[in-house]
Amino acid sequence: MISILFIILISIFGVNKSELALFVGSVLTVIGIALFAQWSILSNITSGVIIFFNHYVKLEDTLVIMDKEYEIEGKIVDIGLFFVILETKEKEQISIPNSVFLHKMIKKK
Repeated sequence: MISILFIILISIFGVNKSELALFVGSVLTVIGIALFAQWSILSNITSGVIIFFNHYVKLEDTLVIMDKEYEIEGKIVDIGLFFVILETKEKEQISIPNSVFLHKMIKKK
């Protein structure tokens, strides 16, 4: 019903088909980007809950995050909704997104 009304209004106002295609494409692009951003936020929040309640590492644990290119060693000082904060031996703080933290191999010391 709404789509028929929309088509009638477009034909009344004389909108060019190429302009309409550009408009629809732009709207769909914006919606796609918004959905991707929401997915990323929800992924980090869900990962944060899983890490806090169900992961074998807890606050104040020292661990090594093993990656292909380099390893990160530090003590967990905070588990938030979006990031896990590690403190290195040099007293630097490193924030790691929860979804990345959940997917990496971790060695507890």
